[in-house]
Amino acid sequence: MRFGVLGPLVAEDAGGPVALPGPRHRAVLARLIVARGRVVPVERIVDDLWERPPERAAGAVQTFVAALRRELEPDRPPRTPARLLITEGRGYALRAESVDAWEFETAVTEAGQLLAKQQAGTALDRVDEALRLWRGPAYAEFDDQAWARAEITRLGELRLLARERRAGALLALGRAAEAVPDLDAHTSGHPWREDAWRLLALALYRAGRQGEALAALRTARQVLADDLGIDPGPALRTLESDILAQTPELLPAEVRTPLVARAPELDRLAEAAAATRARGKLGLALISGDAGAGKTALAEAFAARLGWTTAWGDNPEDAPAAWAWTRILSTLGLHPEPEPAADPAVARFHWHRAVGQALAGAAPLLVVLDDLHWAGEETLALLASVVTDPVAAPVLVIGTYRTSDVAPRLTELLGRVARSEPTRIYLGGLPASAVPVLVRATTGQDIDTTTATAIHRRSGGNPFFVRELARLLDAEGHGALDAVPPGVRDLVRYRVARLPGDAQAVLRQAAVLGTEVDLGILGEESLDALELAAARGFLTEEAPGRFRFAHALVRDTVYEDMSRSRRAHEHTVIGERIQRLRPDDVGALAHHFSLAGDARAAGYARAAAEQAESRFAPHEAARLWRAALTAYDGPDMRVRLDLLMGLVRALAVTGELDQARRHRAEAIAMAEALDEPALTARVIAAFDVPAVWTEHDDPALARRIAEVTERTLAALPPENTVDRGRLLATLALELRSAGGARAREAARESEAIARELDDPALLAFALNARFMQSFGQAGLAPRRARIGTELVELSARHGMVGFEVLGRLILIQARSALADFAAADEQATTADRLGEDYQLPLVGVFTQWYRALRASVRGEDAEPAYRAAAGRLSRTAMSGMDNGLGGFALFCHRLRRGAVSAVDTGAFEPWCRPLRQDTNEEIPESPRDLLYEARTALHAVVALRRGDRPAMERLYADLLPAQDELAGAGSGLLTLAPVATYLGELAAALGRPGAAADHHRRAREIGMR
Repeated sequence: MRFGVLGPLVAEDAGGPVALPGPRHRAVLARLIVARGRVVPVERIVDDLWERPPERAAGAVQTFVAALRRELEPDRPPRTPARLLITEGRGYALRAESVDAWEFETAVTEAGQLLAKQQAGTALDRVDEALRLWRGPAYAEFDDQAWARAEITRLGELRLLARERRAGALLALGRAAEAVPDLDAHTSGHPWREDAWRLLALALYRAGRQGEALAALRTARQVLADDLGIDPGPALRTLESDILAQTPELLPAEVRTPLVARAPELDRLAEAAAATRARGKLGLALISGDAGAGKTALAEAFAARLGWTTAWGDNPEDAPAAWAWTRILSTLGLHPEPEPAADPAVARFHWHRAVGQALAGAAPLLVVLDDLHWAGEETLALLASVVTDPVAAPVLVIGTYRTSDVAPRLTELLGRVARSEPTRIYLGGLPASAVPVLVRATTGQDIDTTTATAIHRRSGGNPFFVRELARLLDAEGHGALDAVPPGVRDLVRYRVARLPGDAQAVLRQAAVLGTEVDLGILGEESLDALELAAARGFLTEEAPGRFRFAHALVRDTVYEDMSRSRRAHEHTVIGERIQRLRPDDVGALAHHFSLAGDARAAGYARAAAEQAESRFAPHEAARLWRAALTAYDGPDMRVRLDLLMGLVRALAVTGELDQARRHRAEAIAMAEALDEPALTARVIAAFDVPAVWTEHDDPALARRIAEVTERTLAALPPENTVDRGRLLATLALELRSAGGARAREAARESEAIARELDDPALLAFALNARFMQSFGQAGLAPRRARIGTELVELSARHGMVGFEVLGRLILIQARSALADFAAADEQATTADRLGEDYQLPLVGVFTQWYRALRASVRGEDAEPAYRAAAGRLSRTAMSGMDNGLGGFALFCHRLRRGAVSAVDTGAFEPWCRPLRQDTNEEIPESPRDLLYEARTALHAVVALRRGDRPAMERLYADLLPAQDELAGAGSGLLTLAPVATYLGELAAALGRPGAAADHHRRAREIGMR
């Protein structure tokens, strides 16, 4: 029988709650519990129950006791002595074995003893257990009774002491920031408790908030003086002096942890922290290793040893966007306020900058990002931002990841941060000599050398595997080591199978819920099973009502061993519970209903996608828009169109342009089917992605979009000026050079509308269209330079980073064509910086090609640079550009050095092959695009060889407008000789010696720039 008095009086037996009789009966029972097993005379009970005892009061007490005995010991045979509520002499006593108040007092006492022994982790567990016993005020229904007041006061004081010991344990564990909120509330409610003020000030100091720590001590001094007329005691006065002097003794002592044989790794992390502090700039340390190698344990041990403010962000699978950073900022109480921006890329950049500045304000600071192998795009993007553009403050970021699960996005992150020269630590298996120490730390059991060798051989020294084997050894003896299957997952399965069936079922539900387990979602009926799982080492208790899988391997094994049907069912159950309890948690609802295959996922995924967009998380938004589209099975085409355009918008921001274009075409067809020109116009014009390459990736799709655009323009009311301007620009961009006069006129008209409306966004889009229509003849690099300059100025003024980058890429091309490489270099450097700052990966593709071009111009061996650029281009899905360009660049580079190459030039073969083979095949006219001058120059070389006078006449006229340019350099990718060189040779062959001399002189001047 268990009794509870930390709240309303309750009694429970193995069958559940016991129905206690009326108030006098309950008062008798409570009075006996207060006596703690001692005999209470009947006379005392009578005096305690009544102010004016009635006649036969003693008989009434006897009646109350008899009724209580019937409820508390219903199975006791008649006329046999009571075992629980006994009669002794002229009084009664309760021989209870379990009372929550007694257990609470024991736990608080033990927590104090553990703190004295520097066992802060265990002390925290005990004090948390103690505080969870409280269900309300102690002896709540008897607080007006004199006999209960002393005990109520005593237990209340113990509860305050427990809160202070909890704070002390957090401080000893290096988790000062977590202790501050509770201590703040504690001192507000109990302002005369000097030790509470001491703990609050110390926690604030260790959290890097020295000014607030001193302010707390000043408040304590004022309160004590005003309310009690006394000065602070020695402890508070000493602490104030120590804070002002910043004495090292204020930092926490090193905490004993089960981490073994990792001293060299701890030392390397300490060196990284010291270097970070010395530089006054953010630093990065990366801890890698197999699952279970102890990466998290190493980071925890180091955090406790370092003594800086520490914020922890984990990365559970399928967590919301940037979940780890959300946790970190919440722990630190930080609320970054970025500058507003309409451009998603600019807004994201400002957010990253604001987070970095906020972290700097909390320095010295340790930030731990755990399980980066599961981190989403946004978590990694923000990490890359704060590392590559480090704040000027001592902030050390530790990232942990599995070497066996390095996803492409993590590989990209590791490449980006490599330049910061992070501290890299790889955790392998422990030596055999460390096994006995780890087993003792896990179970308290000492093992012999033979057993240690067997465990090491079975586990390979993997710490998680060693601990699992140690628990198995402790529970089942040495024979179990031989019976258990090999492999850590099989061991987890073996141990899970030893749980009772109901506990296994709850553990499966917990695995569906995720790495973190919320009792509020699973339900109070799951508590016993969760506590059993925690006792067996499968879970750890993080806070009241919150558990966590002890290791991701445990959760993964339990989850993956379920059938798909079982998983779907459990996800539905969990989703419905969250829907009832937390209807605003749209991310979790989208996750669970999506995995359940439930149609409700569509609405929640849409809401979560919009939420992700507002949090500058386009990759997460794209994933959620896809989930919404997959889940939606309704008949409303407009709903589906909205979801589709959300996906197109997100994909355009992330740079996945090939997918964005495909979905855009689907959306346009859907919109046109609704026969609403204004809606179709908005769908078409929503895709205002800057375009720099003159050949379309999907010409057939471009033609279809152009046809729909023309029809929409014809049907659109004249007053829809903005939509008309965007449609005209879209038409010019889709048609490229194949659009002829109609496309050129559309670009001009779009620009005129934008200037008349004074609409910066529309003007940037229209200028992009004008650029795309500036290839009607050779030699228009100066015109494109003017377009690029205006784009840069306009976009920088209005925060349109995508179009600013476009303007700078156009300037790279135009300045290269004019051999003004100093200006082109400056634009490339700025474009790279923008690409890095705003995480626009395609920028680097173009600037890498430009640097290969520069190497070729300088006469260097540019082939390795061109091969690297071509390899990167092949991974971009820009098929309109990746059409043999790598081979063509090598061909041109080698031709400049006097060699004709047999390299495969893909779509450029009609202009290259005649230089390799003496054939009479007809050479087509070059498309009017960025490589027009390069192809035409090669055509001129062939015409000269063949002596084809009509061709030479035509080619001379075609190339003449570009006489001040380098052939091909206007692409920003490759180059041949100056156009004047080819003009000089053509003029000489055509019998124009004067012109030939002028051209050759001009070629020499261009070559000397």
